[in-house]
Amino acid sequence: MAIRKIGTLTIGQAPRSDITPILDAALPSHVRCLHAGVLDGLDDAAIATRFSPQPGDALLTSRLLDGRAVVMGKPAVGAALQQKIDDLEAQGCEIIAILCTGEFHGLHSQKAWLIEPDRILPPTLNALVGDRRAGILVPLESQITSELEKWRGAHQTPVFAIASPYTASEEEVAEAARSLEAQGAEVILTDCMGYTGWHQEICTRHTALPVVLSNKLLADLLRNLL
Repeated sequence: MAIRKIGTLTIGQAPRSDITPILDAALPSHVRCLHAGVLDGLDDAAIATRFSPQPGDALLTSRLLDGRAVVMGKPAVGAALQQKIDDLEAQGCEIIAILCTGEFHGLHSQKAWLIEPDRILPPTLNALVGDRRAGILVPLESQITSELEKWRGAHQTPVFAIASPYTASEEEVAEAARSLEAQGAEVILTDCMGYTGWHQEICTRHTALPVVLSNKLLADLLRNLL
């Protein structure tokens, strides 16, 4: 079987040791992945110069190769994503998957199949949840306002809790999960690619709610294209 080449693009630094095992487990053996990140090759000073949030910016968070978390301004990230998409397509990737659940506008490819989670996950998960109330786990408190708009298609207004996938302790993740359950959530949706099976296991141990990992769902959807 011919080797298929796909690209993954994180807004942090690649490869993502937290996400790539989930992708590797889901994707067929004939698929070769090229992993790229918006912050690849940049030191702390360069990241601060190019991506520090400006007044009024929406915020995004991601992970560096050394495991540290970084918070960035969304407009700067969005501008850098397009160049990385172009680079992956030039390297022959036929599918390019963005490893971020944030909403971006105007991203495009020439021929490659561009997979943008913000266009796929909300309608998919809203259909899955149906009339139940979703509890959305987000990394940053400032993201809740924009999340309400993002999940506007839900039958019931979601409830939210904050726990960074990169810095939160086990107890902080557990408290966030309990908070969602106490607010009436019937399912937990992780709205960041950084949440892993570790976070899922904590949530299910401390609540009776099912937990949907956004990166696992994306990986399963990708598998069906390959």
